[in-house]
Amino acid sequence: MKSIALLGEFTPTFKPHVATNAAIEHSRAALGIAVEGVWVSTQDIEPSLFSRFSGIWVAPGSPYKNMDKTLWAIQHAREQHIPCFGTCGGFQHIVLEYARNVLNFKDAQHAEYDPYASDLFISKLACSLAGREMKLNFAEGSRVAQIYGSLSATEEYYCNFGVNPDKVQLFKSGPLRITGSDAEGEIRVIELLNHPFFLGTLFVPQARSTLSHPDPLVNAFLEAVANTNAA
Repeated sequence: MKSIALLGEFTPTFKPHVATNAAIEHSRAALGIAVEGVWVSTQDIEPSLFSRFSGIWVAPGSPYKNMDKTLWAIQHAREQHIPCFGTCGGFQHIVLEYARNVLNFKDAQHAEYDPYASDLFISKLACSLAGREMKLNFAEGSRVAQIYGSLSATEEYYCNFGVNPDKVQLFKSGPLRITGSDAEGEIRVIELLNHPFFLGTLFVPQARSTLSHPDPLVNAFLEAVANTNAA
């Protein structure tokens, strides 16, 4: 059986964590594939992680206990073509890793960890999205649009942080594409070209997954993990 490392600090009373576990079970049943999710605290991330796991899901629920180790895991998955999925806080850390290691903003920071940092790439949202459902628009020809089979969707959020509007222009070119936005044009989905699966969503797609209607993004991620040669 292939295994996914669910990177985060598992909290059994936190709805997105419960939904993450359930969504994996829903997709496993629908696809008939043997892939399991195993929670790994970010403070326990080590180089041997990728000898044990075939993919990583950077979960909601930041701040994490160890941001640097989390960013290392994302970078390794990005560079070694290992399936990587980030939702809510996971999306934010994918953005941060890319800003530091591809855009070369070595001091790129997240306001949840250091609100007074000089180079904030992730900032507090002017209006919290926690508990809200919002419509999204997907870029034509994008992987996320292909997965949904649509150019729009309505999804649920649990976050208070997003991409700093002052930094958005930096993501308009390069391999990490902005492929989903809300009605105001704010970044809500990012994906990496030429990668088995490297995708982040500010929303929490697993929250809407059910046994009869498993989430399409979780389906696609599990299929990518099942098809990888890693671990």
